[in-house]
Amino acid sequence: MLKANRATLSFLGQKRLGALRRRAKAMSRLFLALSLATPVFAQSLPNHADPDAREILPMQGAVPAIRFLTTADFPPFNFRDANGELIGFNIDLAKRICTEINVACTMQAWPWDQAADALGDAQGDALIAGLAVTPENGERFDFSSIYLALPGRFVTRADGAEDFSTASLAGKTVAVRGGSAHAQFMARYLPDVPVESFVTEIQALEAVRDGEADAFFGDAMRAAFWLNDNLDCCAFAGEPYFRPDLFGEGFTIAVPAGNDAVRHAIDWALVRLKENGALDELYLRWFPVGFY
Repeated sequence: MLKANRATLSFLGQKRLGALRRRAKAMSRLFLALSLATPVFAQSLPNHADPDAREILPMQGAVPAIRFLTTADFPPFNFRDANGELIGFNIDLAKRICTEINVACTMQAWPWDQAADALGDAQGDALIAGLAVTPENGERFDFSSIYLALPGRFVTRADGAEDFSTASLAGKTVAVRGGSAHAQFMARYLPDVPVESFVTEIQALEAVRDGEADAFFGDAMRAAFWLNDNLDCCAFAGEPYFRPDLFGEGFTIAVPAGNDAVRHAIDWALVRLKENGALDELYLRWFPVGFY
């Protein structure tokens, strides 16, 4: 995620970010109430899109085409395959958005440190590359509805996952990546649970696998990829935790500030793609171990 360059929010930046953050908080309350009875292999994607967007029908001809910008170094979202072709969840999503709106679509990869400036310089109409929703970026860009939020999750040995609860952590050790937002979560919400810090999330997960820790808490998406190779030992346990103030609001699509036609068209398409199942299809294709 791009880091902030300036320290203050303009009034318009506050206004644009405020609406997105209100939606994120509402989704957080909703997701915390979800049942996790659905197996990880059969999960659909929760409805992240703003339901009000279904009322904003794109005007005929208002968006003749969308020039998407992205990067090529962020698998599984946007990267190049062995033949040099751009692929990934974000790439497929951008194509489906353009198909849903029925407009021409182009995709251009930029170096990460130049991508936001390229959007600001009108080199494209939208940036789909995980640009952080920060106050500084809010001064320059507007953001679509959230299309993928990233919760924190516990991982335990498979034989203890079904009966897991945070109350069962008393006297047990939770592995975290030192200095991470997830370590902050543990200190804030479960201060009495012993925590052991590791340099990387992989090392923390391996500690659970090897019996050196009783549970792991960290980024669910990255844990899902590790679980894909370690299903014989471990599993997600308990509910997903959405804390926008710690883990971020989630993935959105950035557009130049004031480009409401493109933003509204993207939001409308995101609602449609959720309703017709296309968004779930993309999620299950790129994330075979569901992390919700």
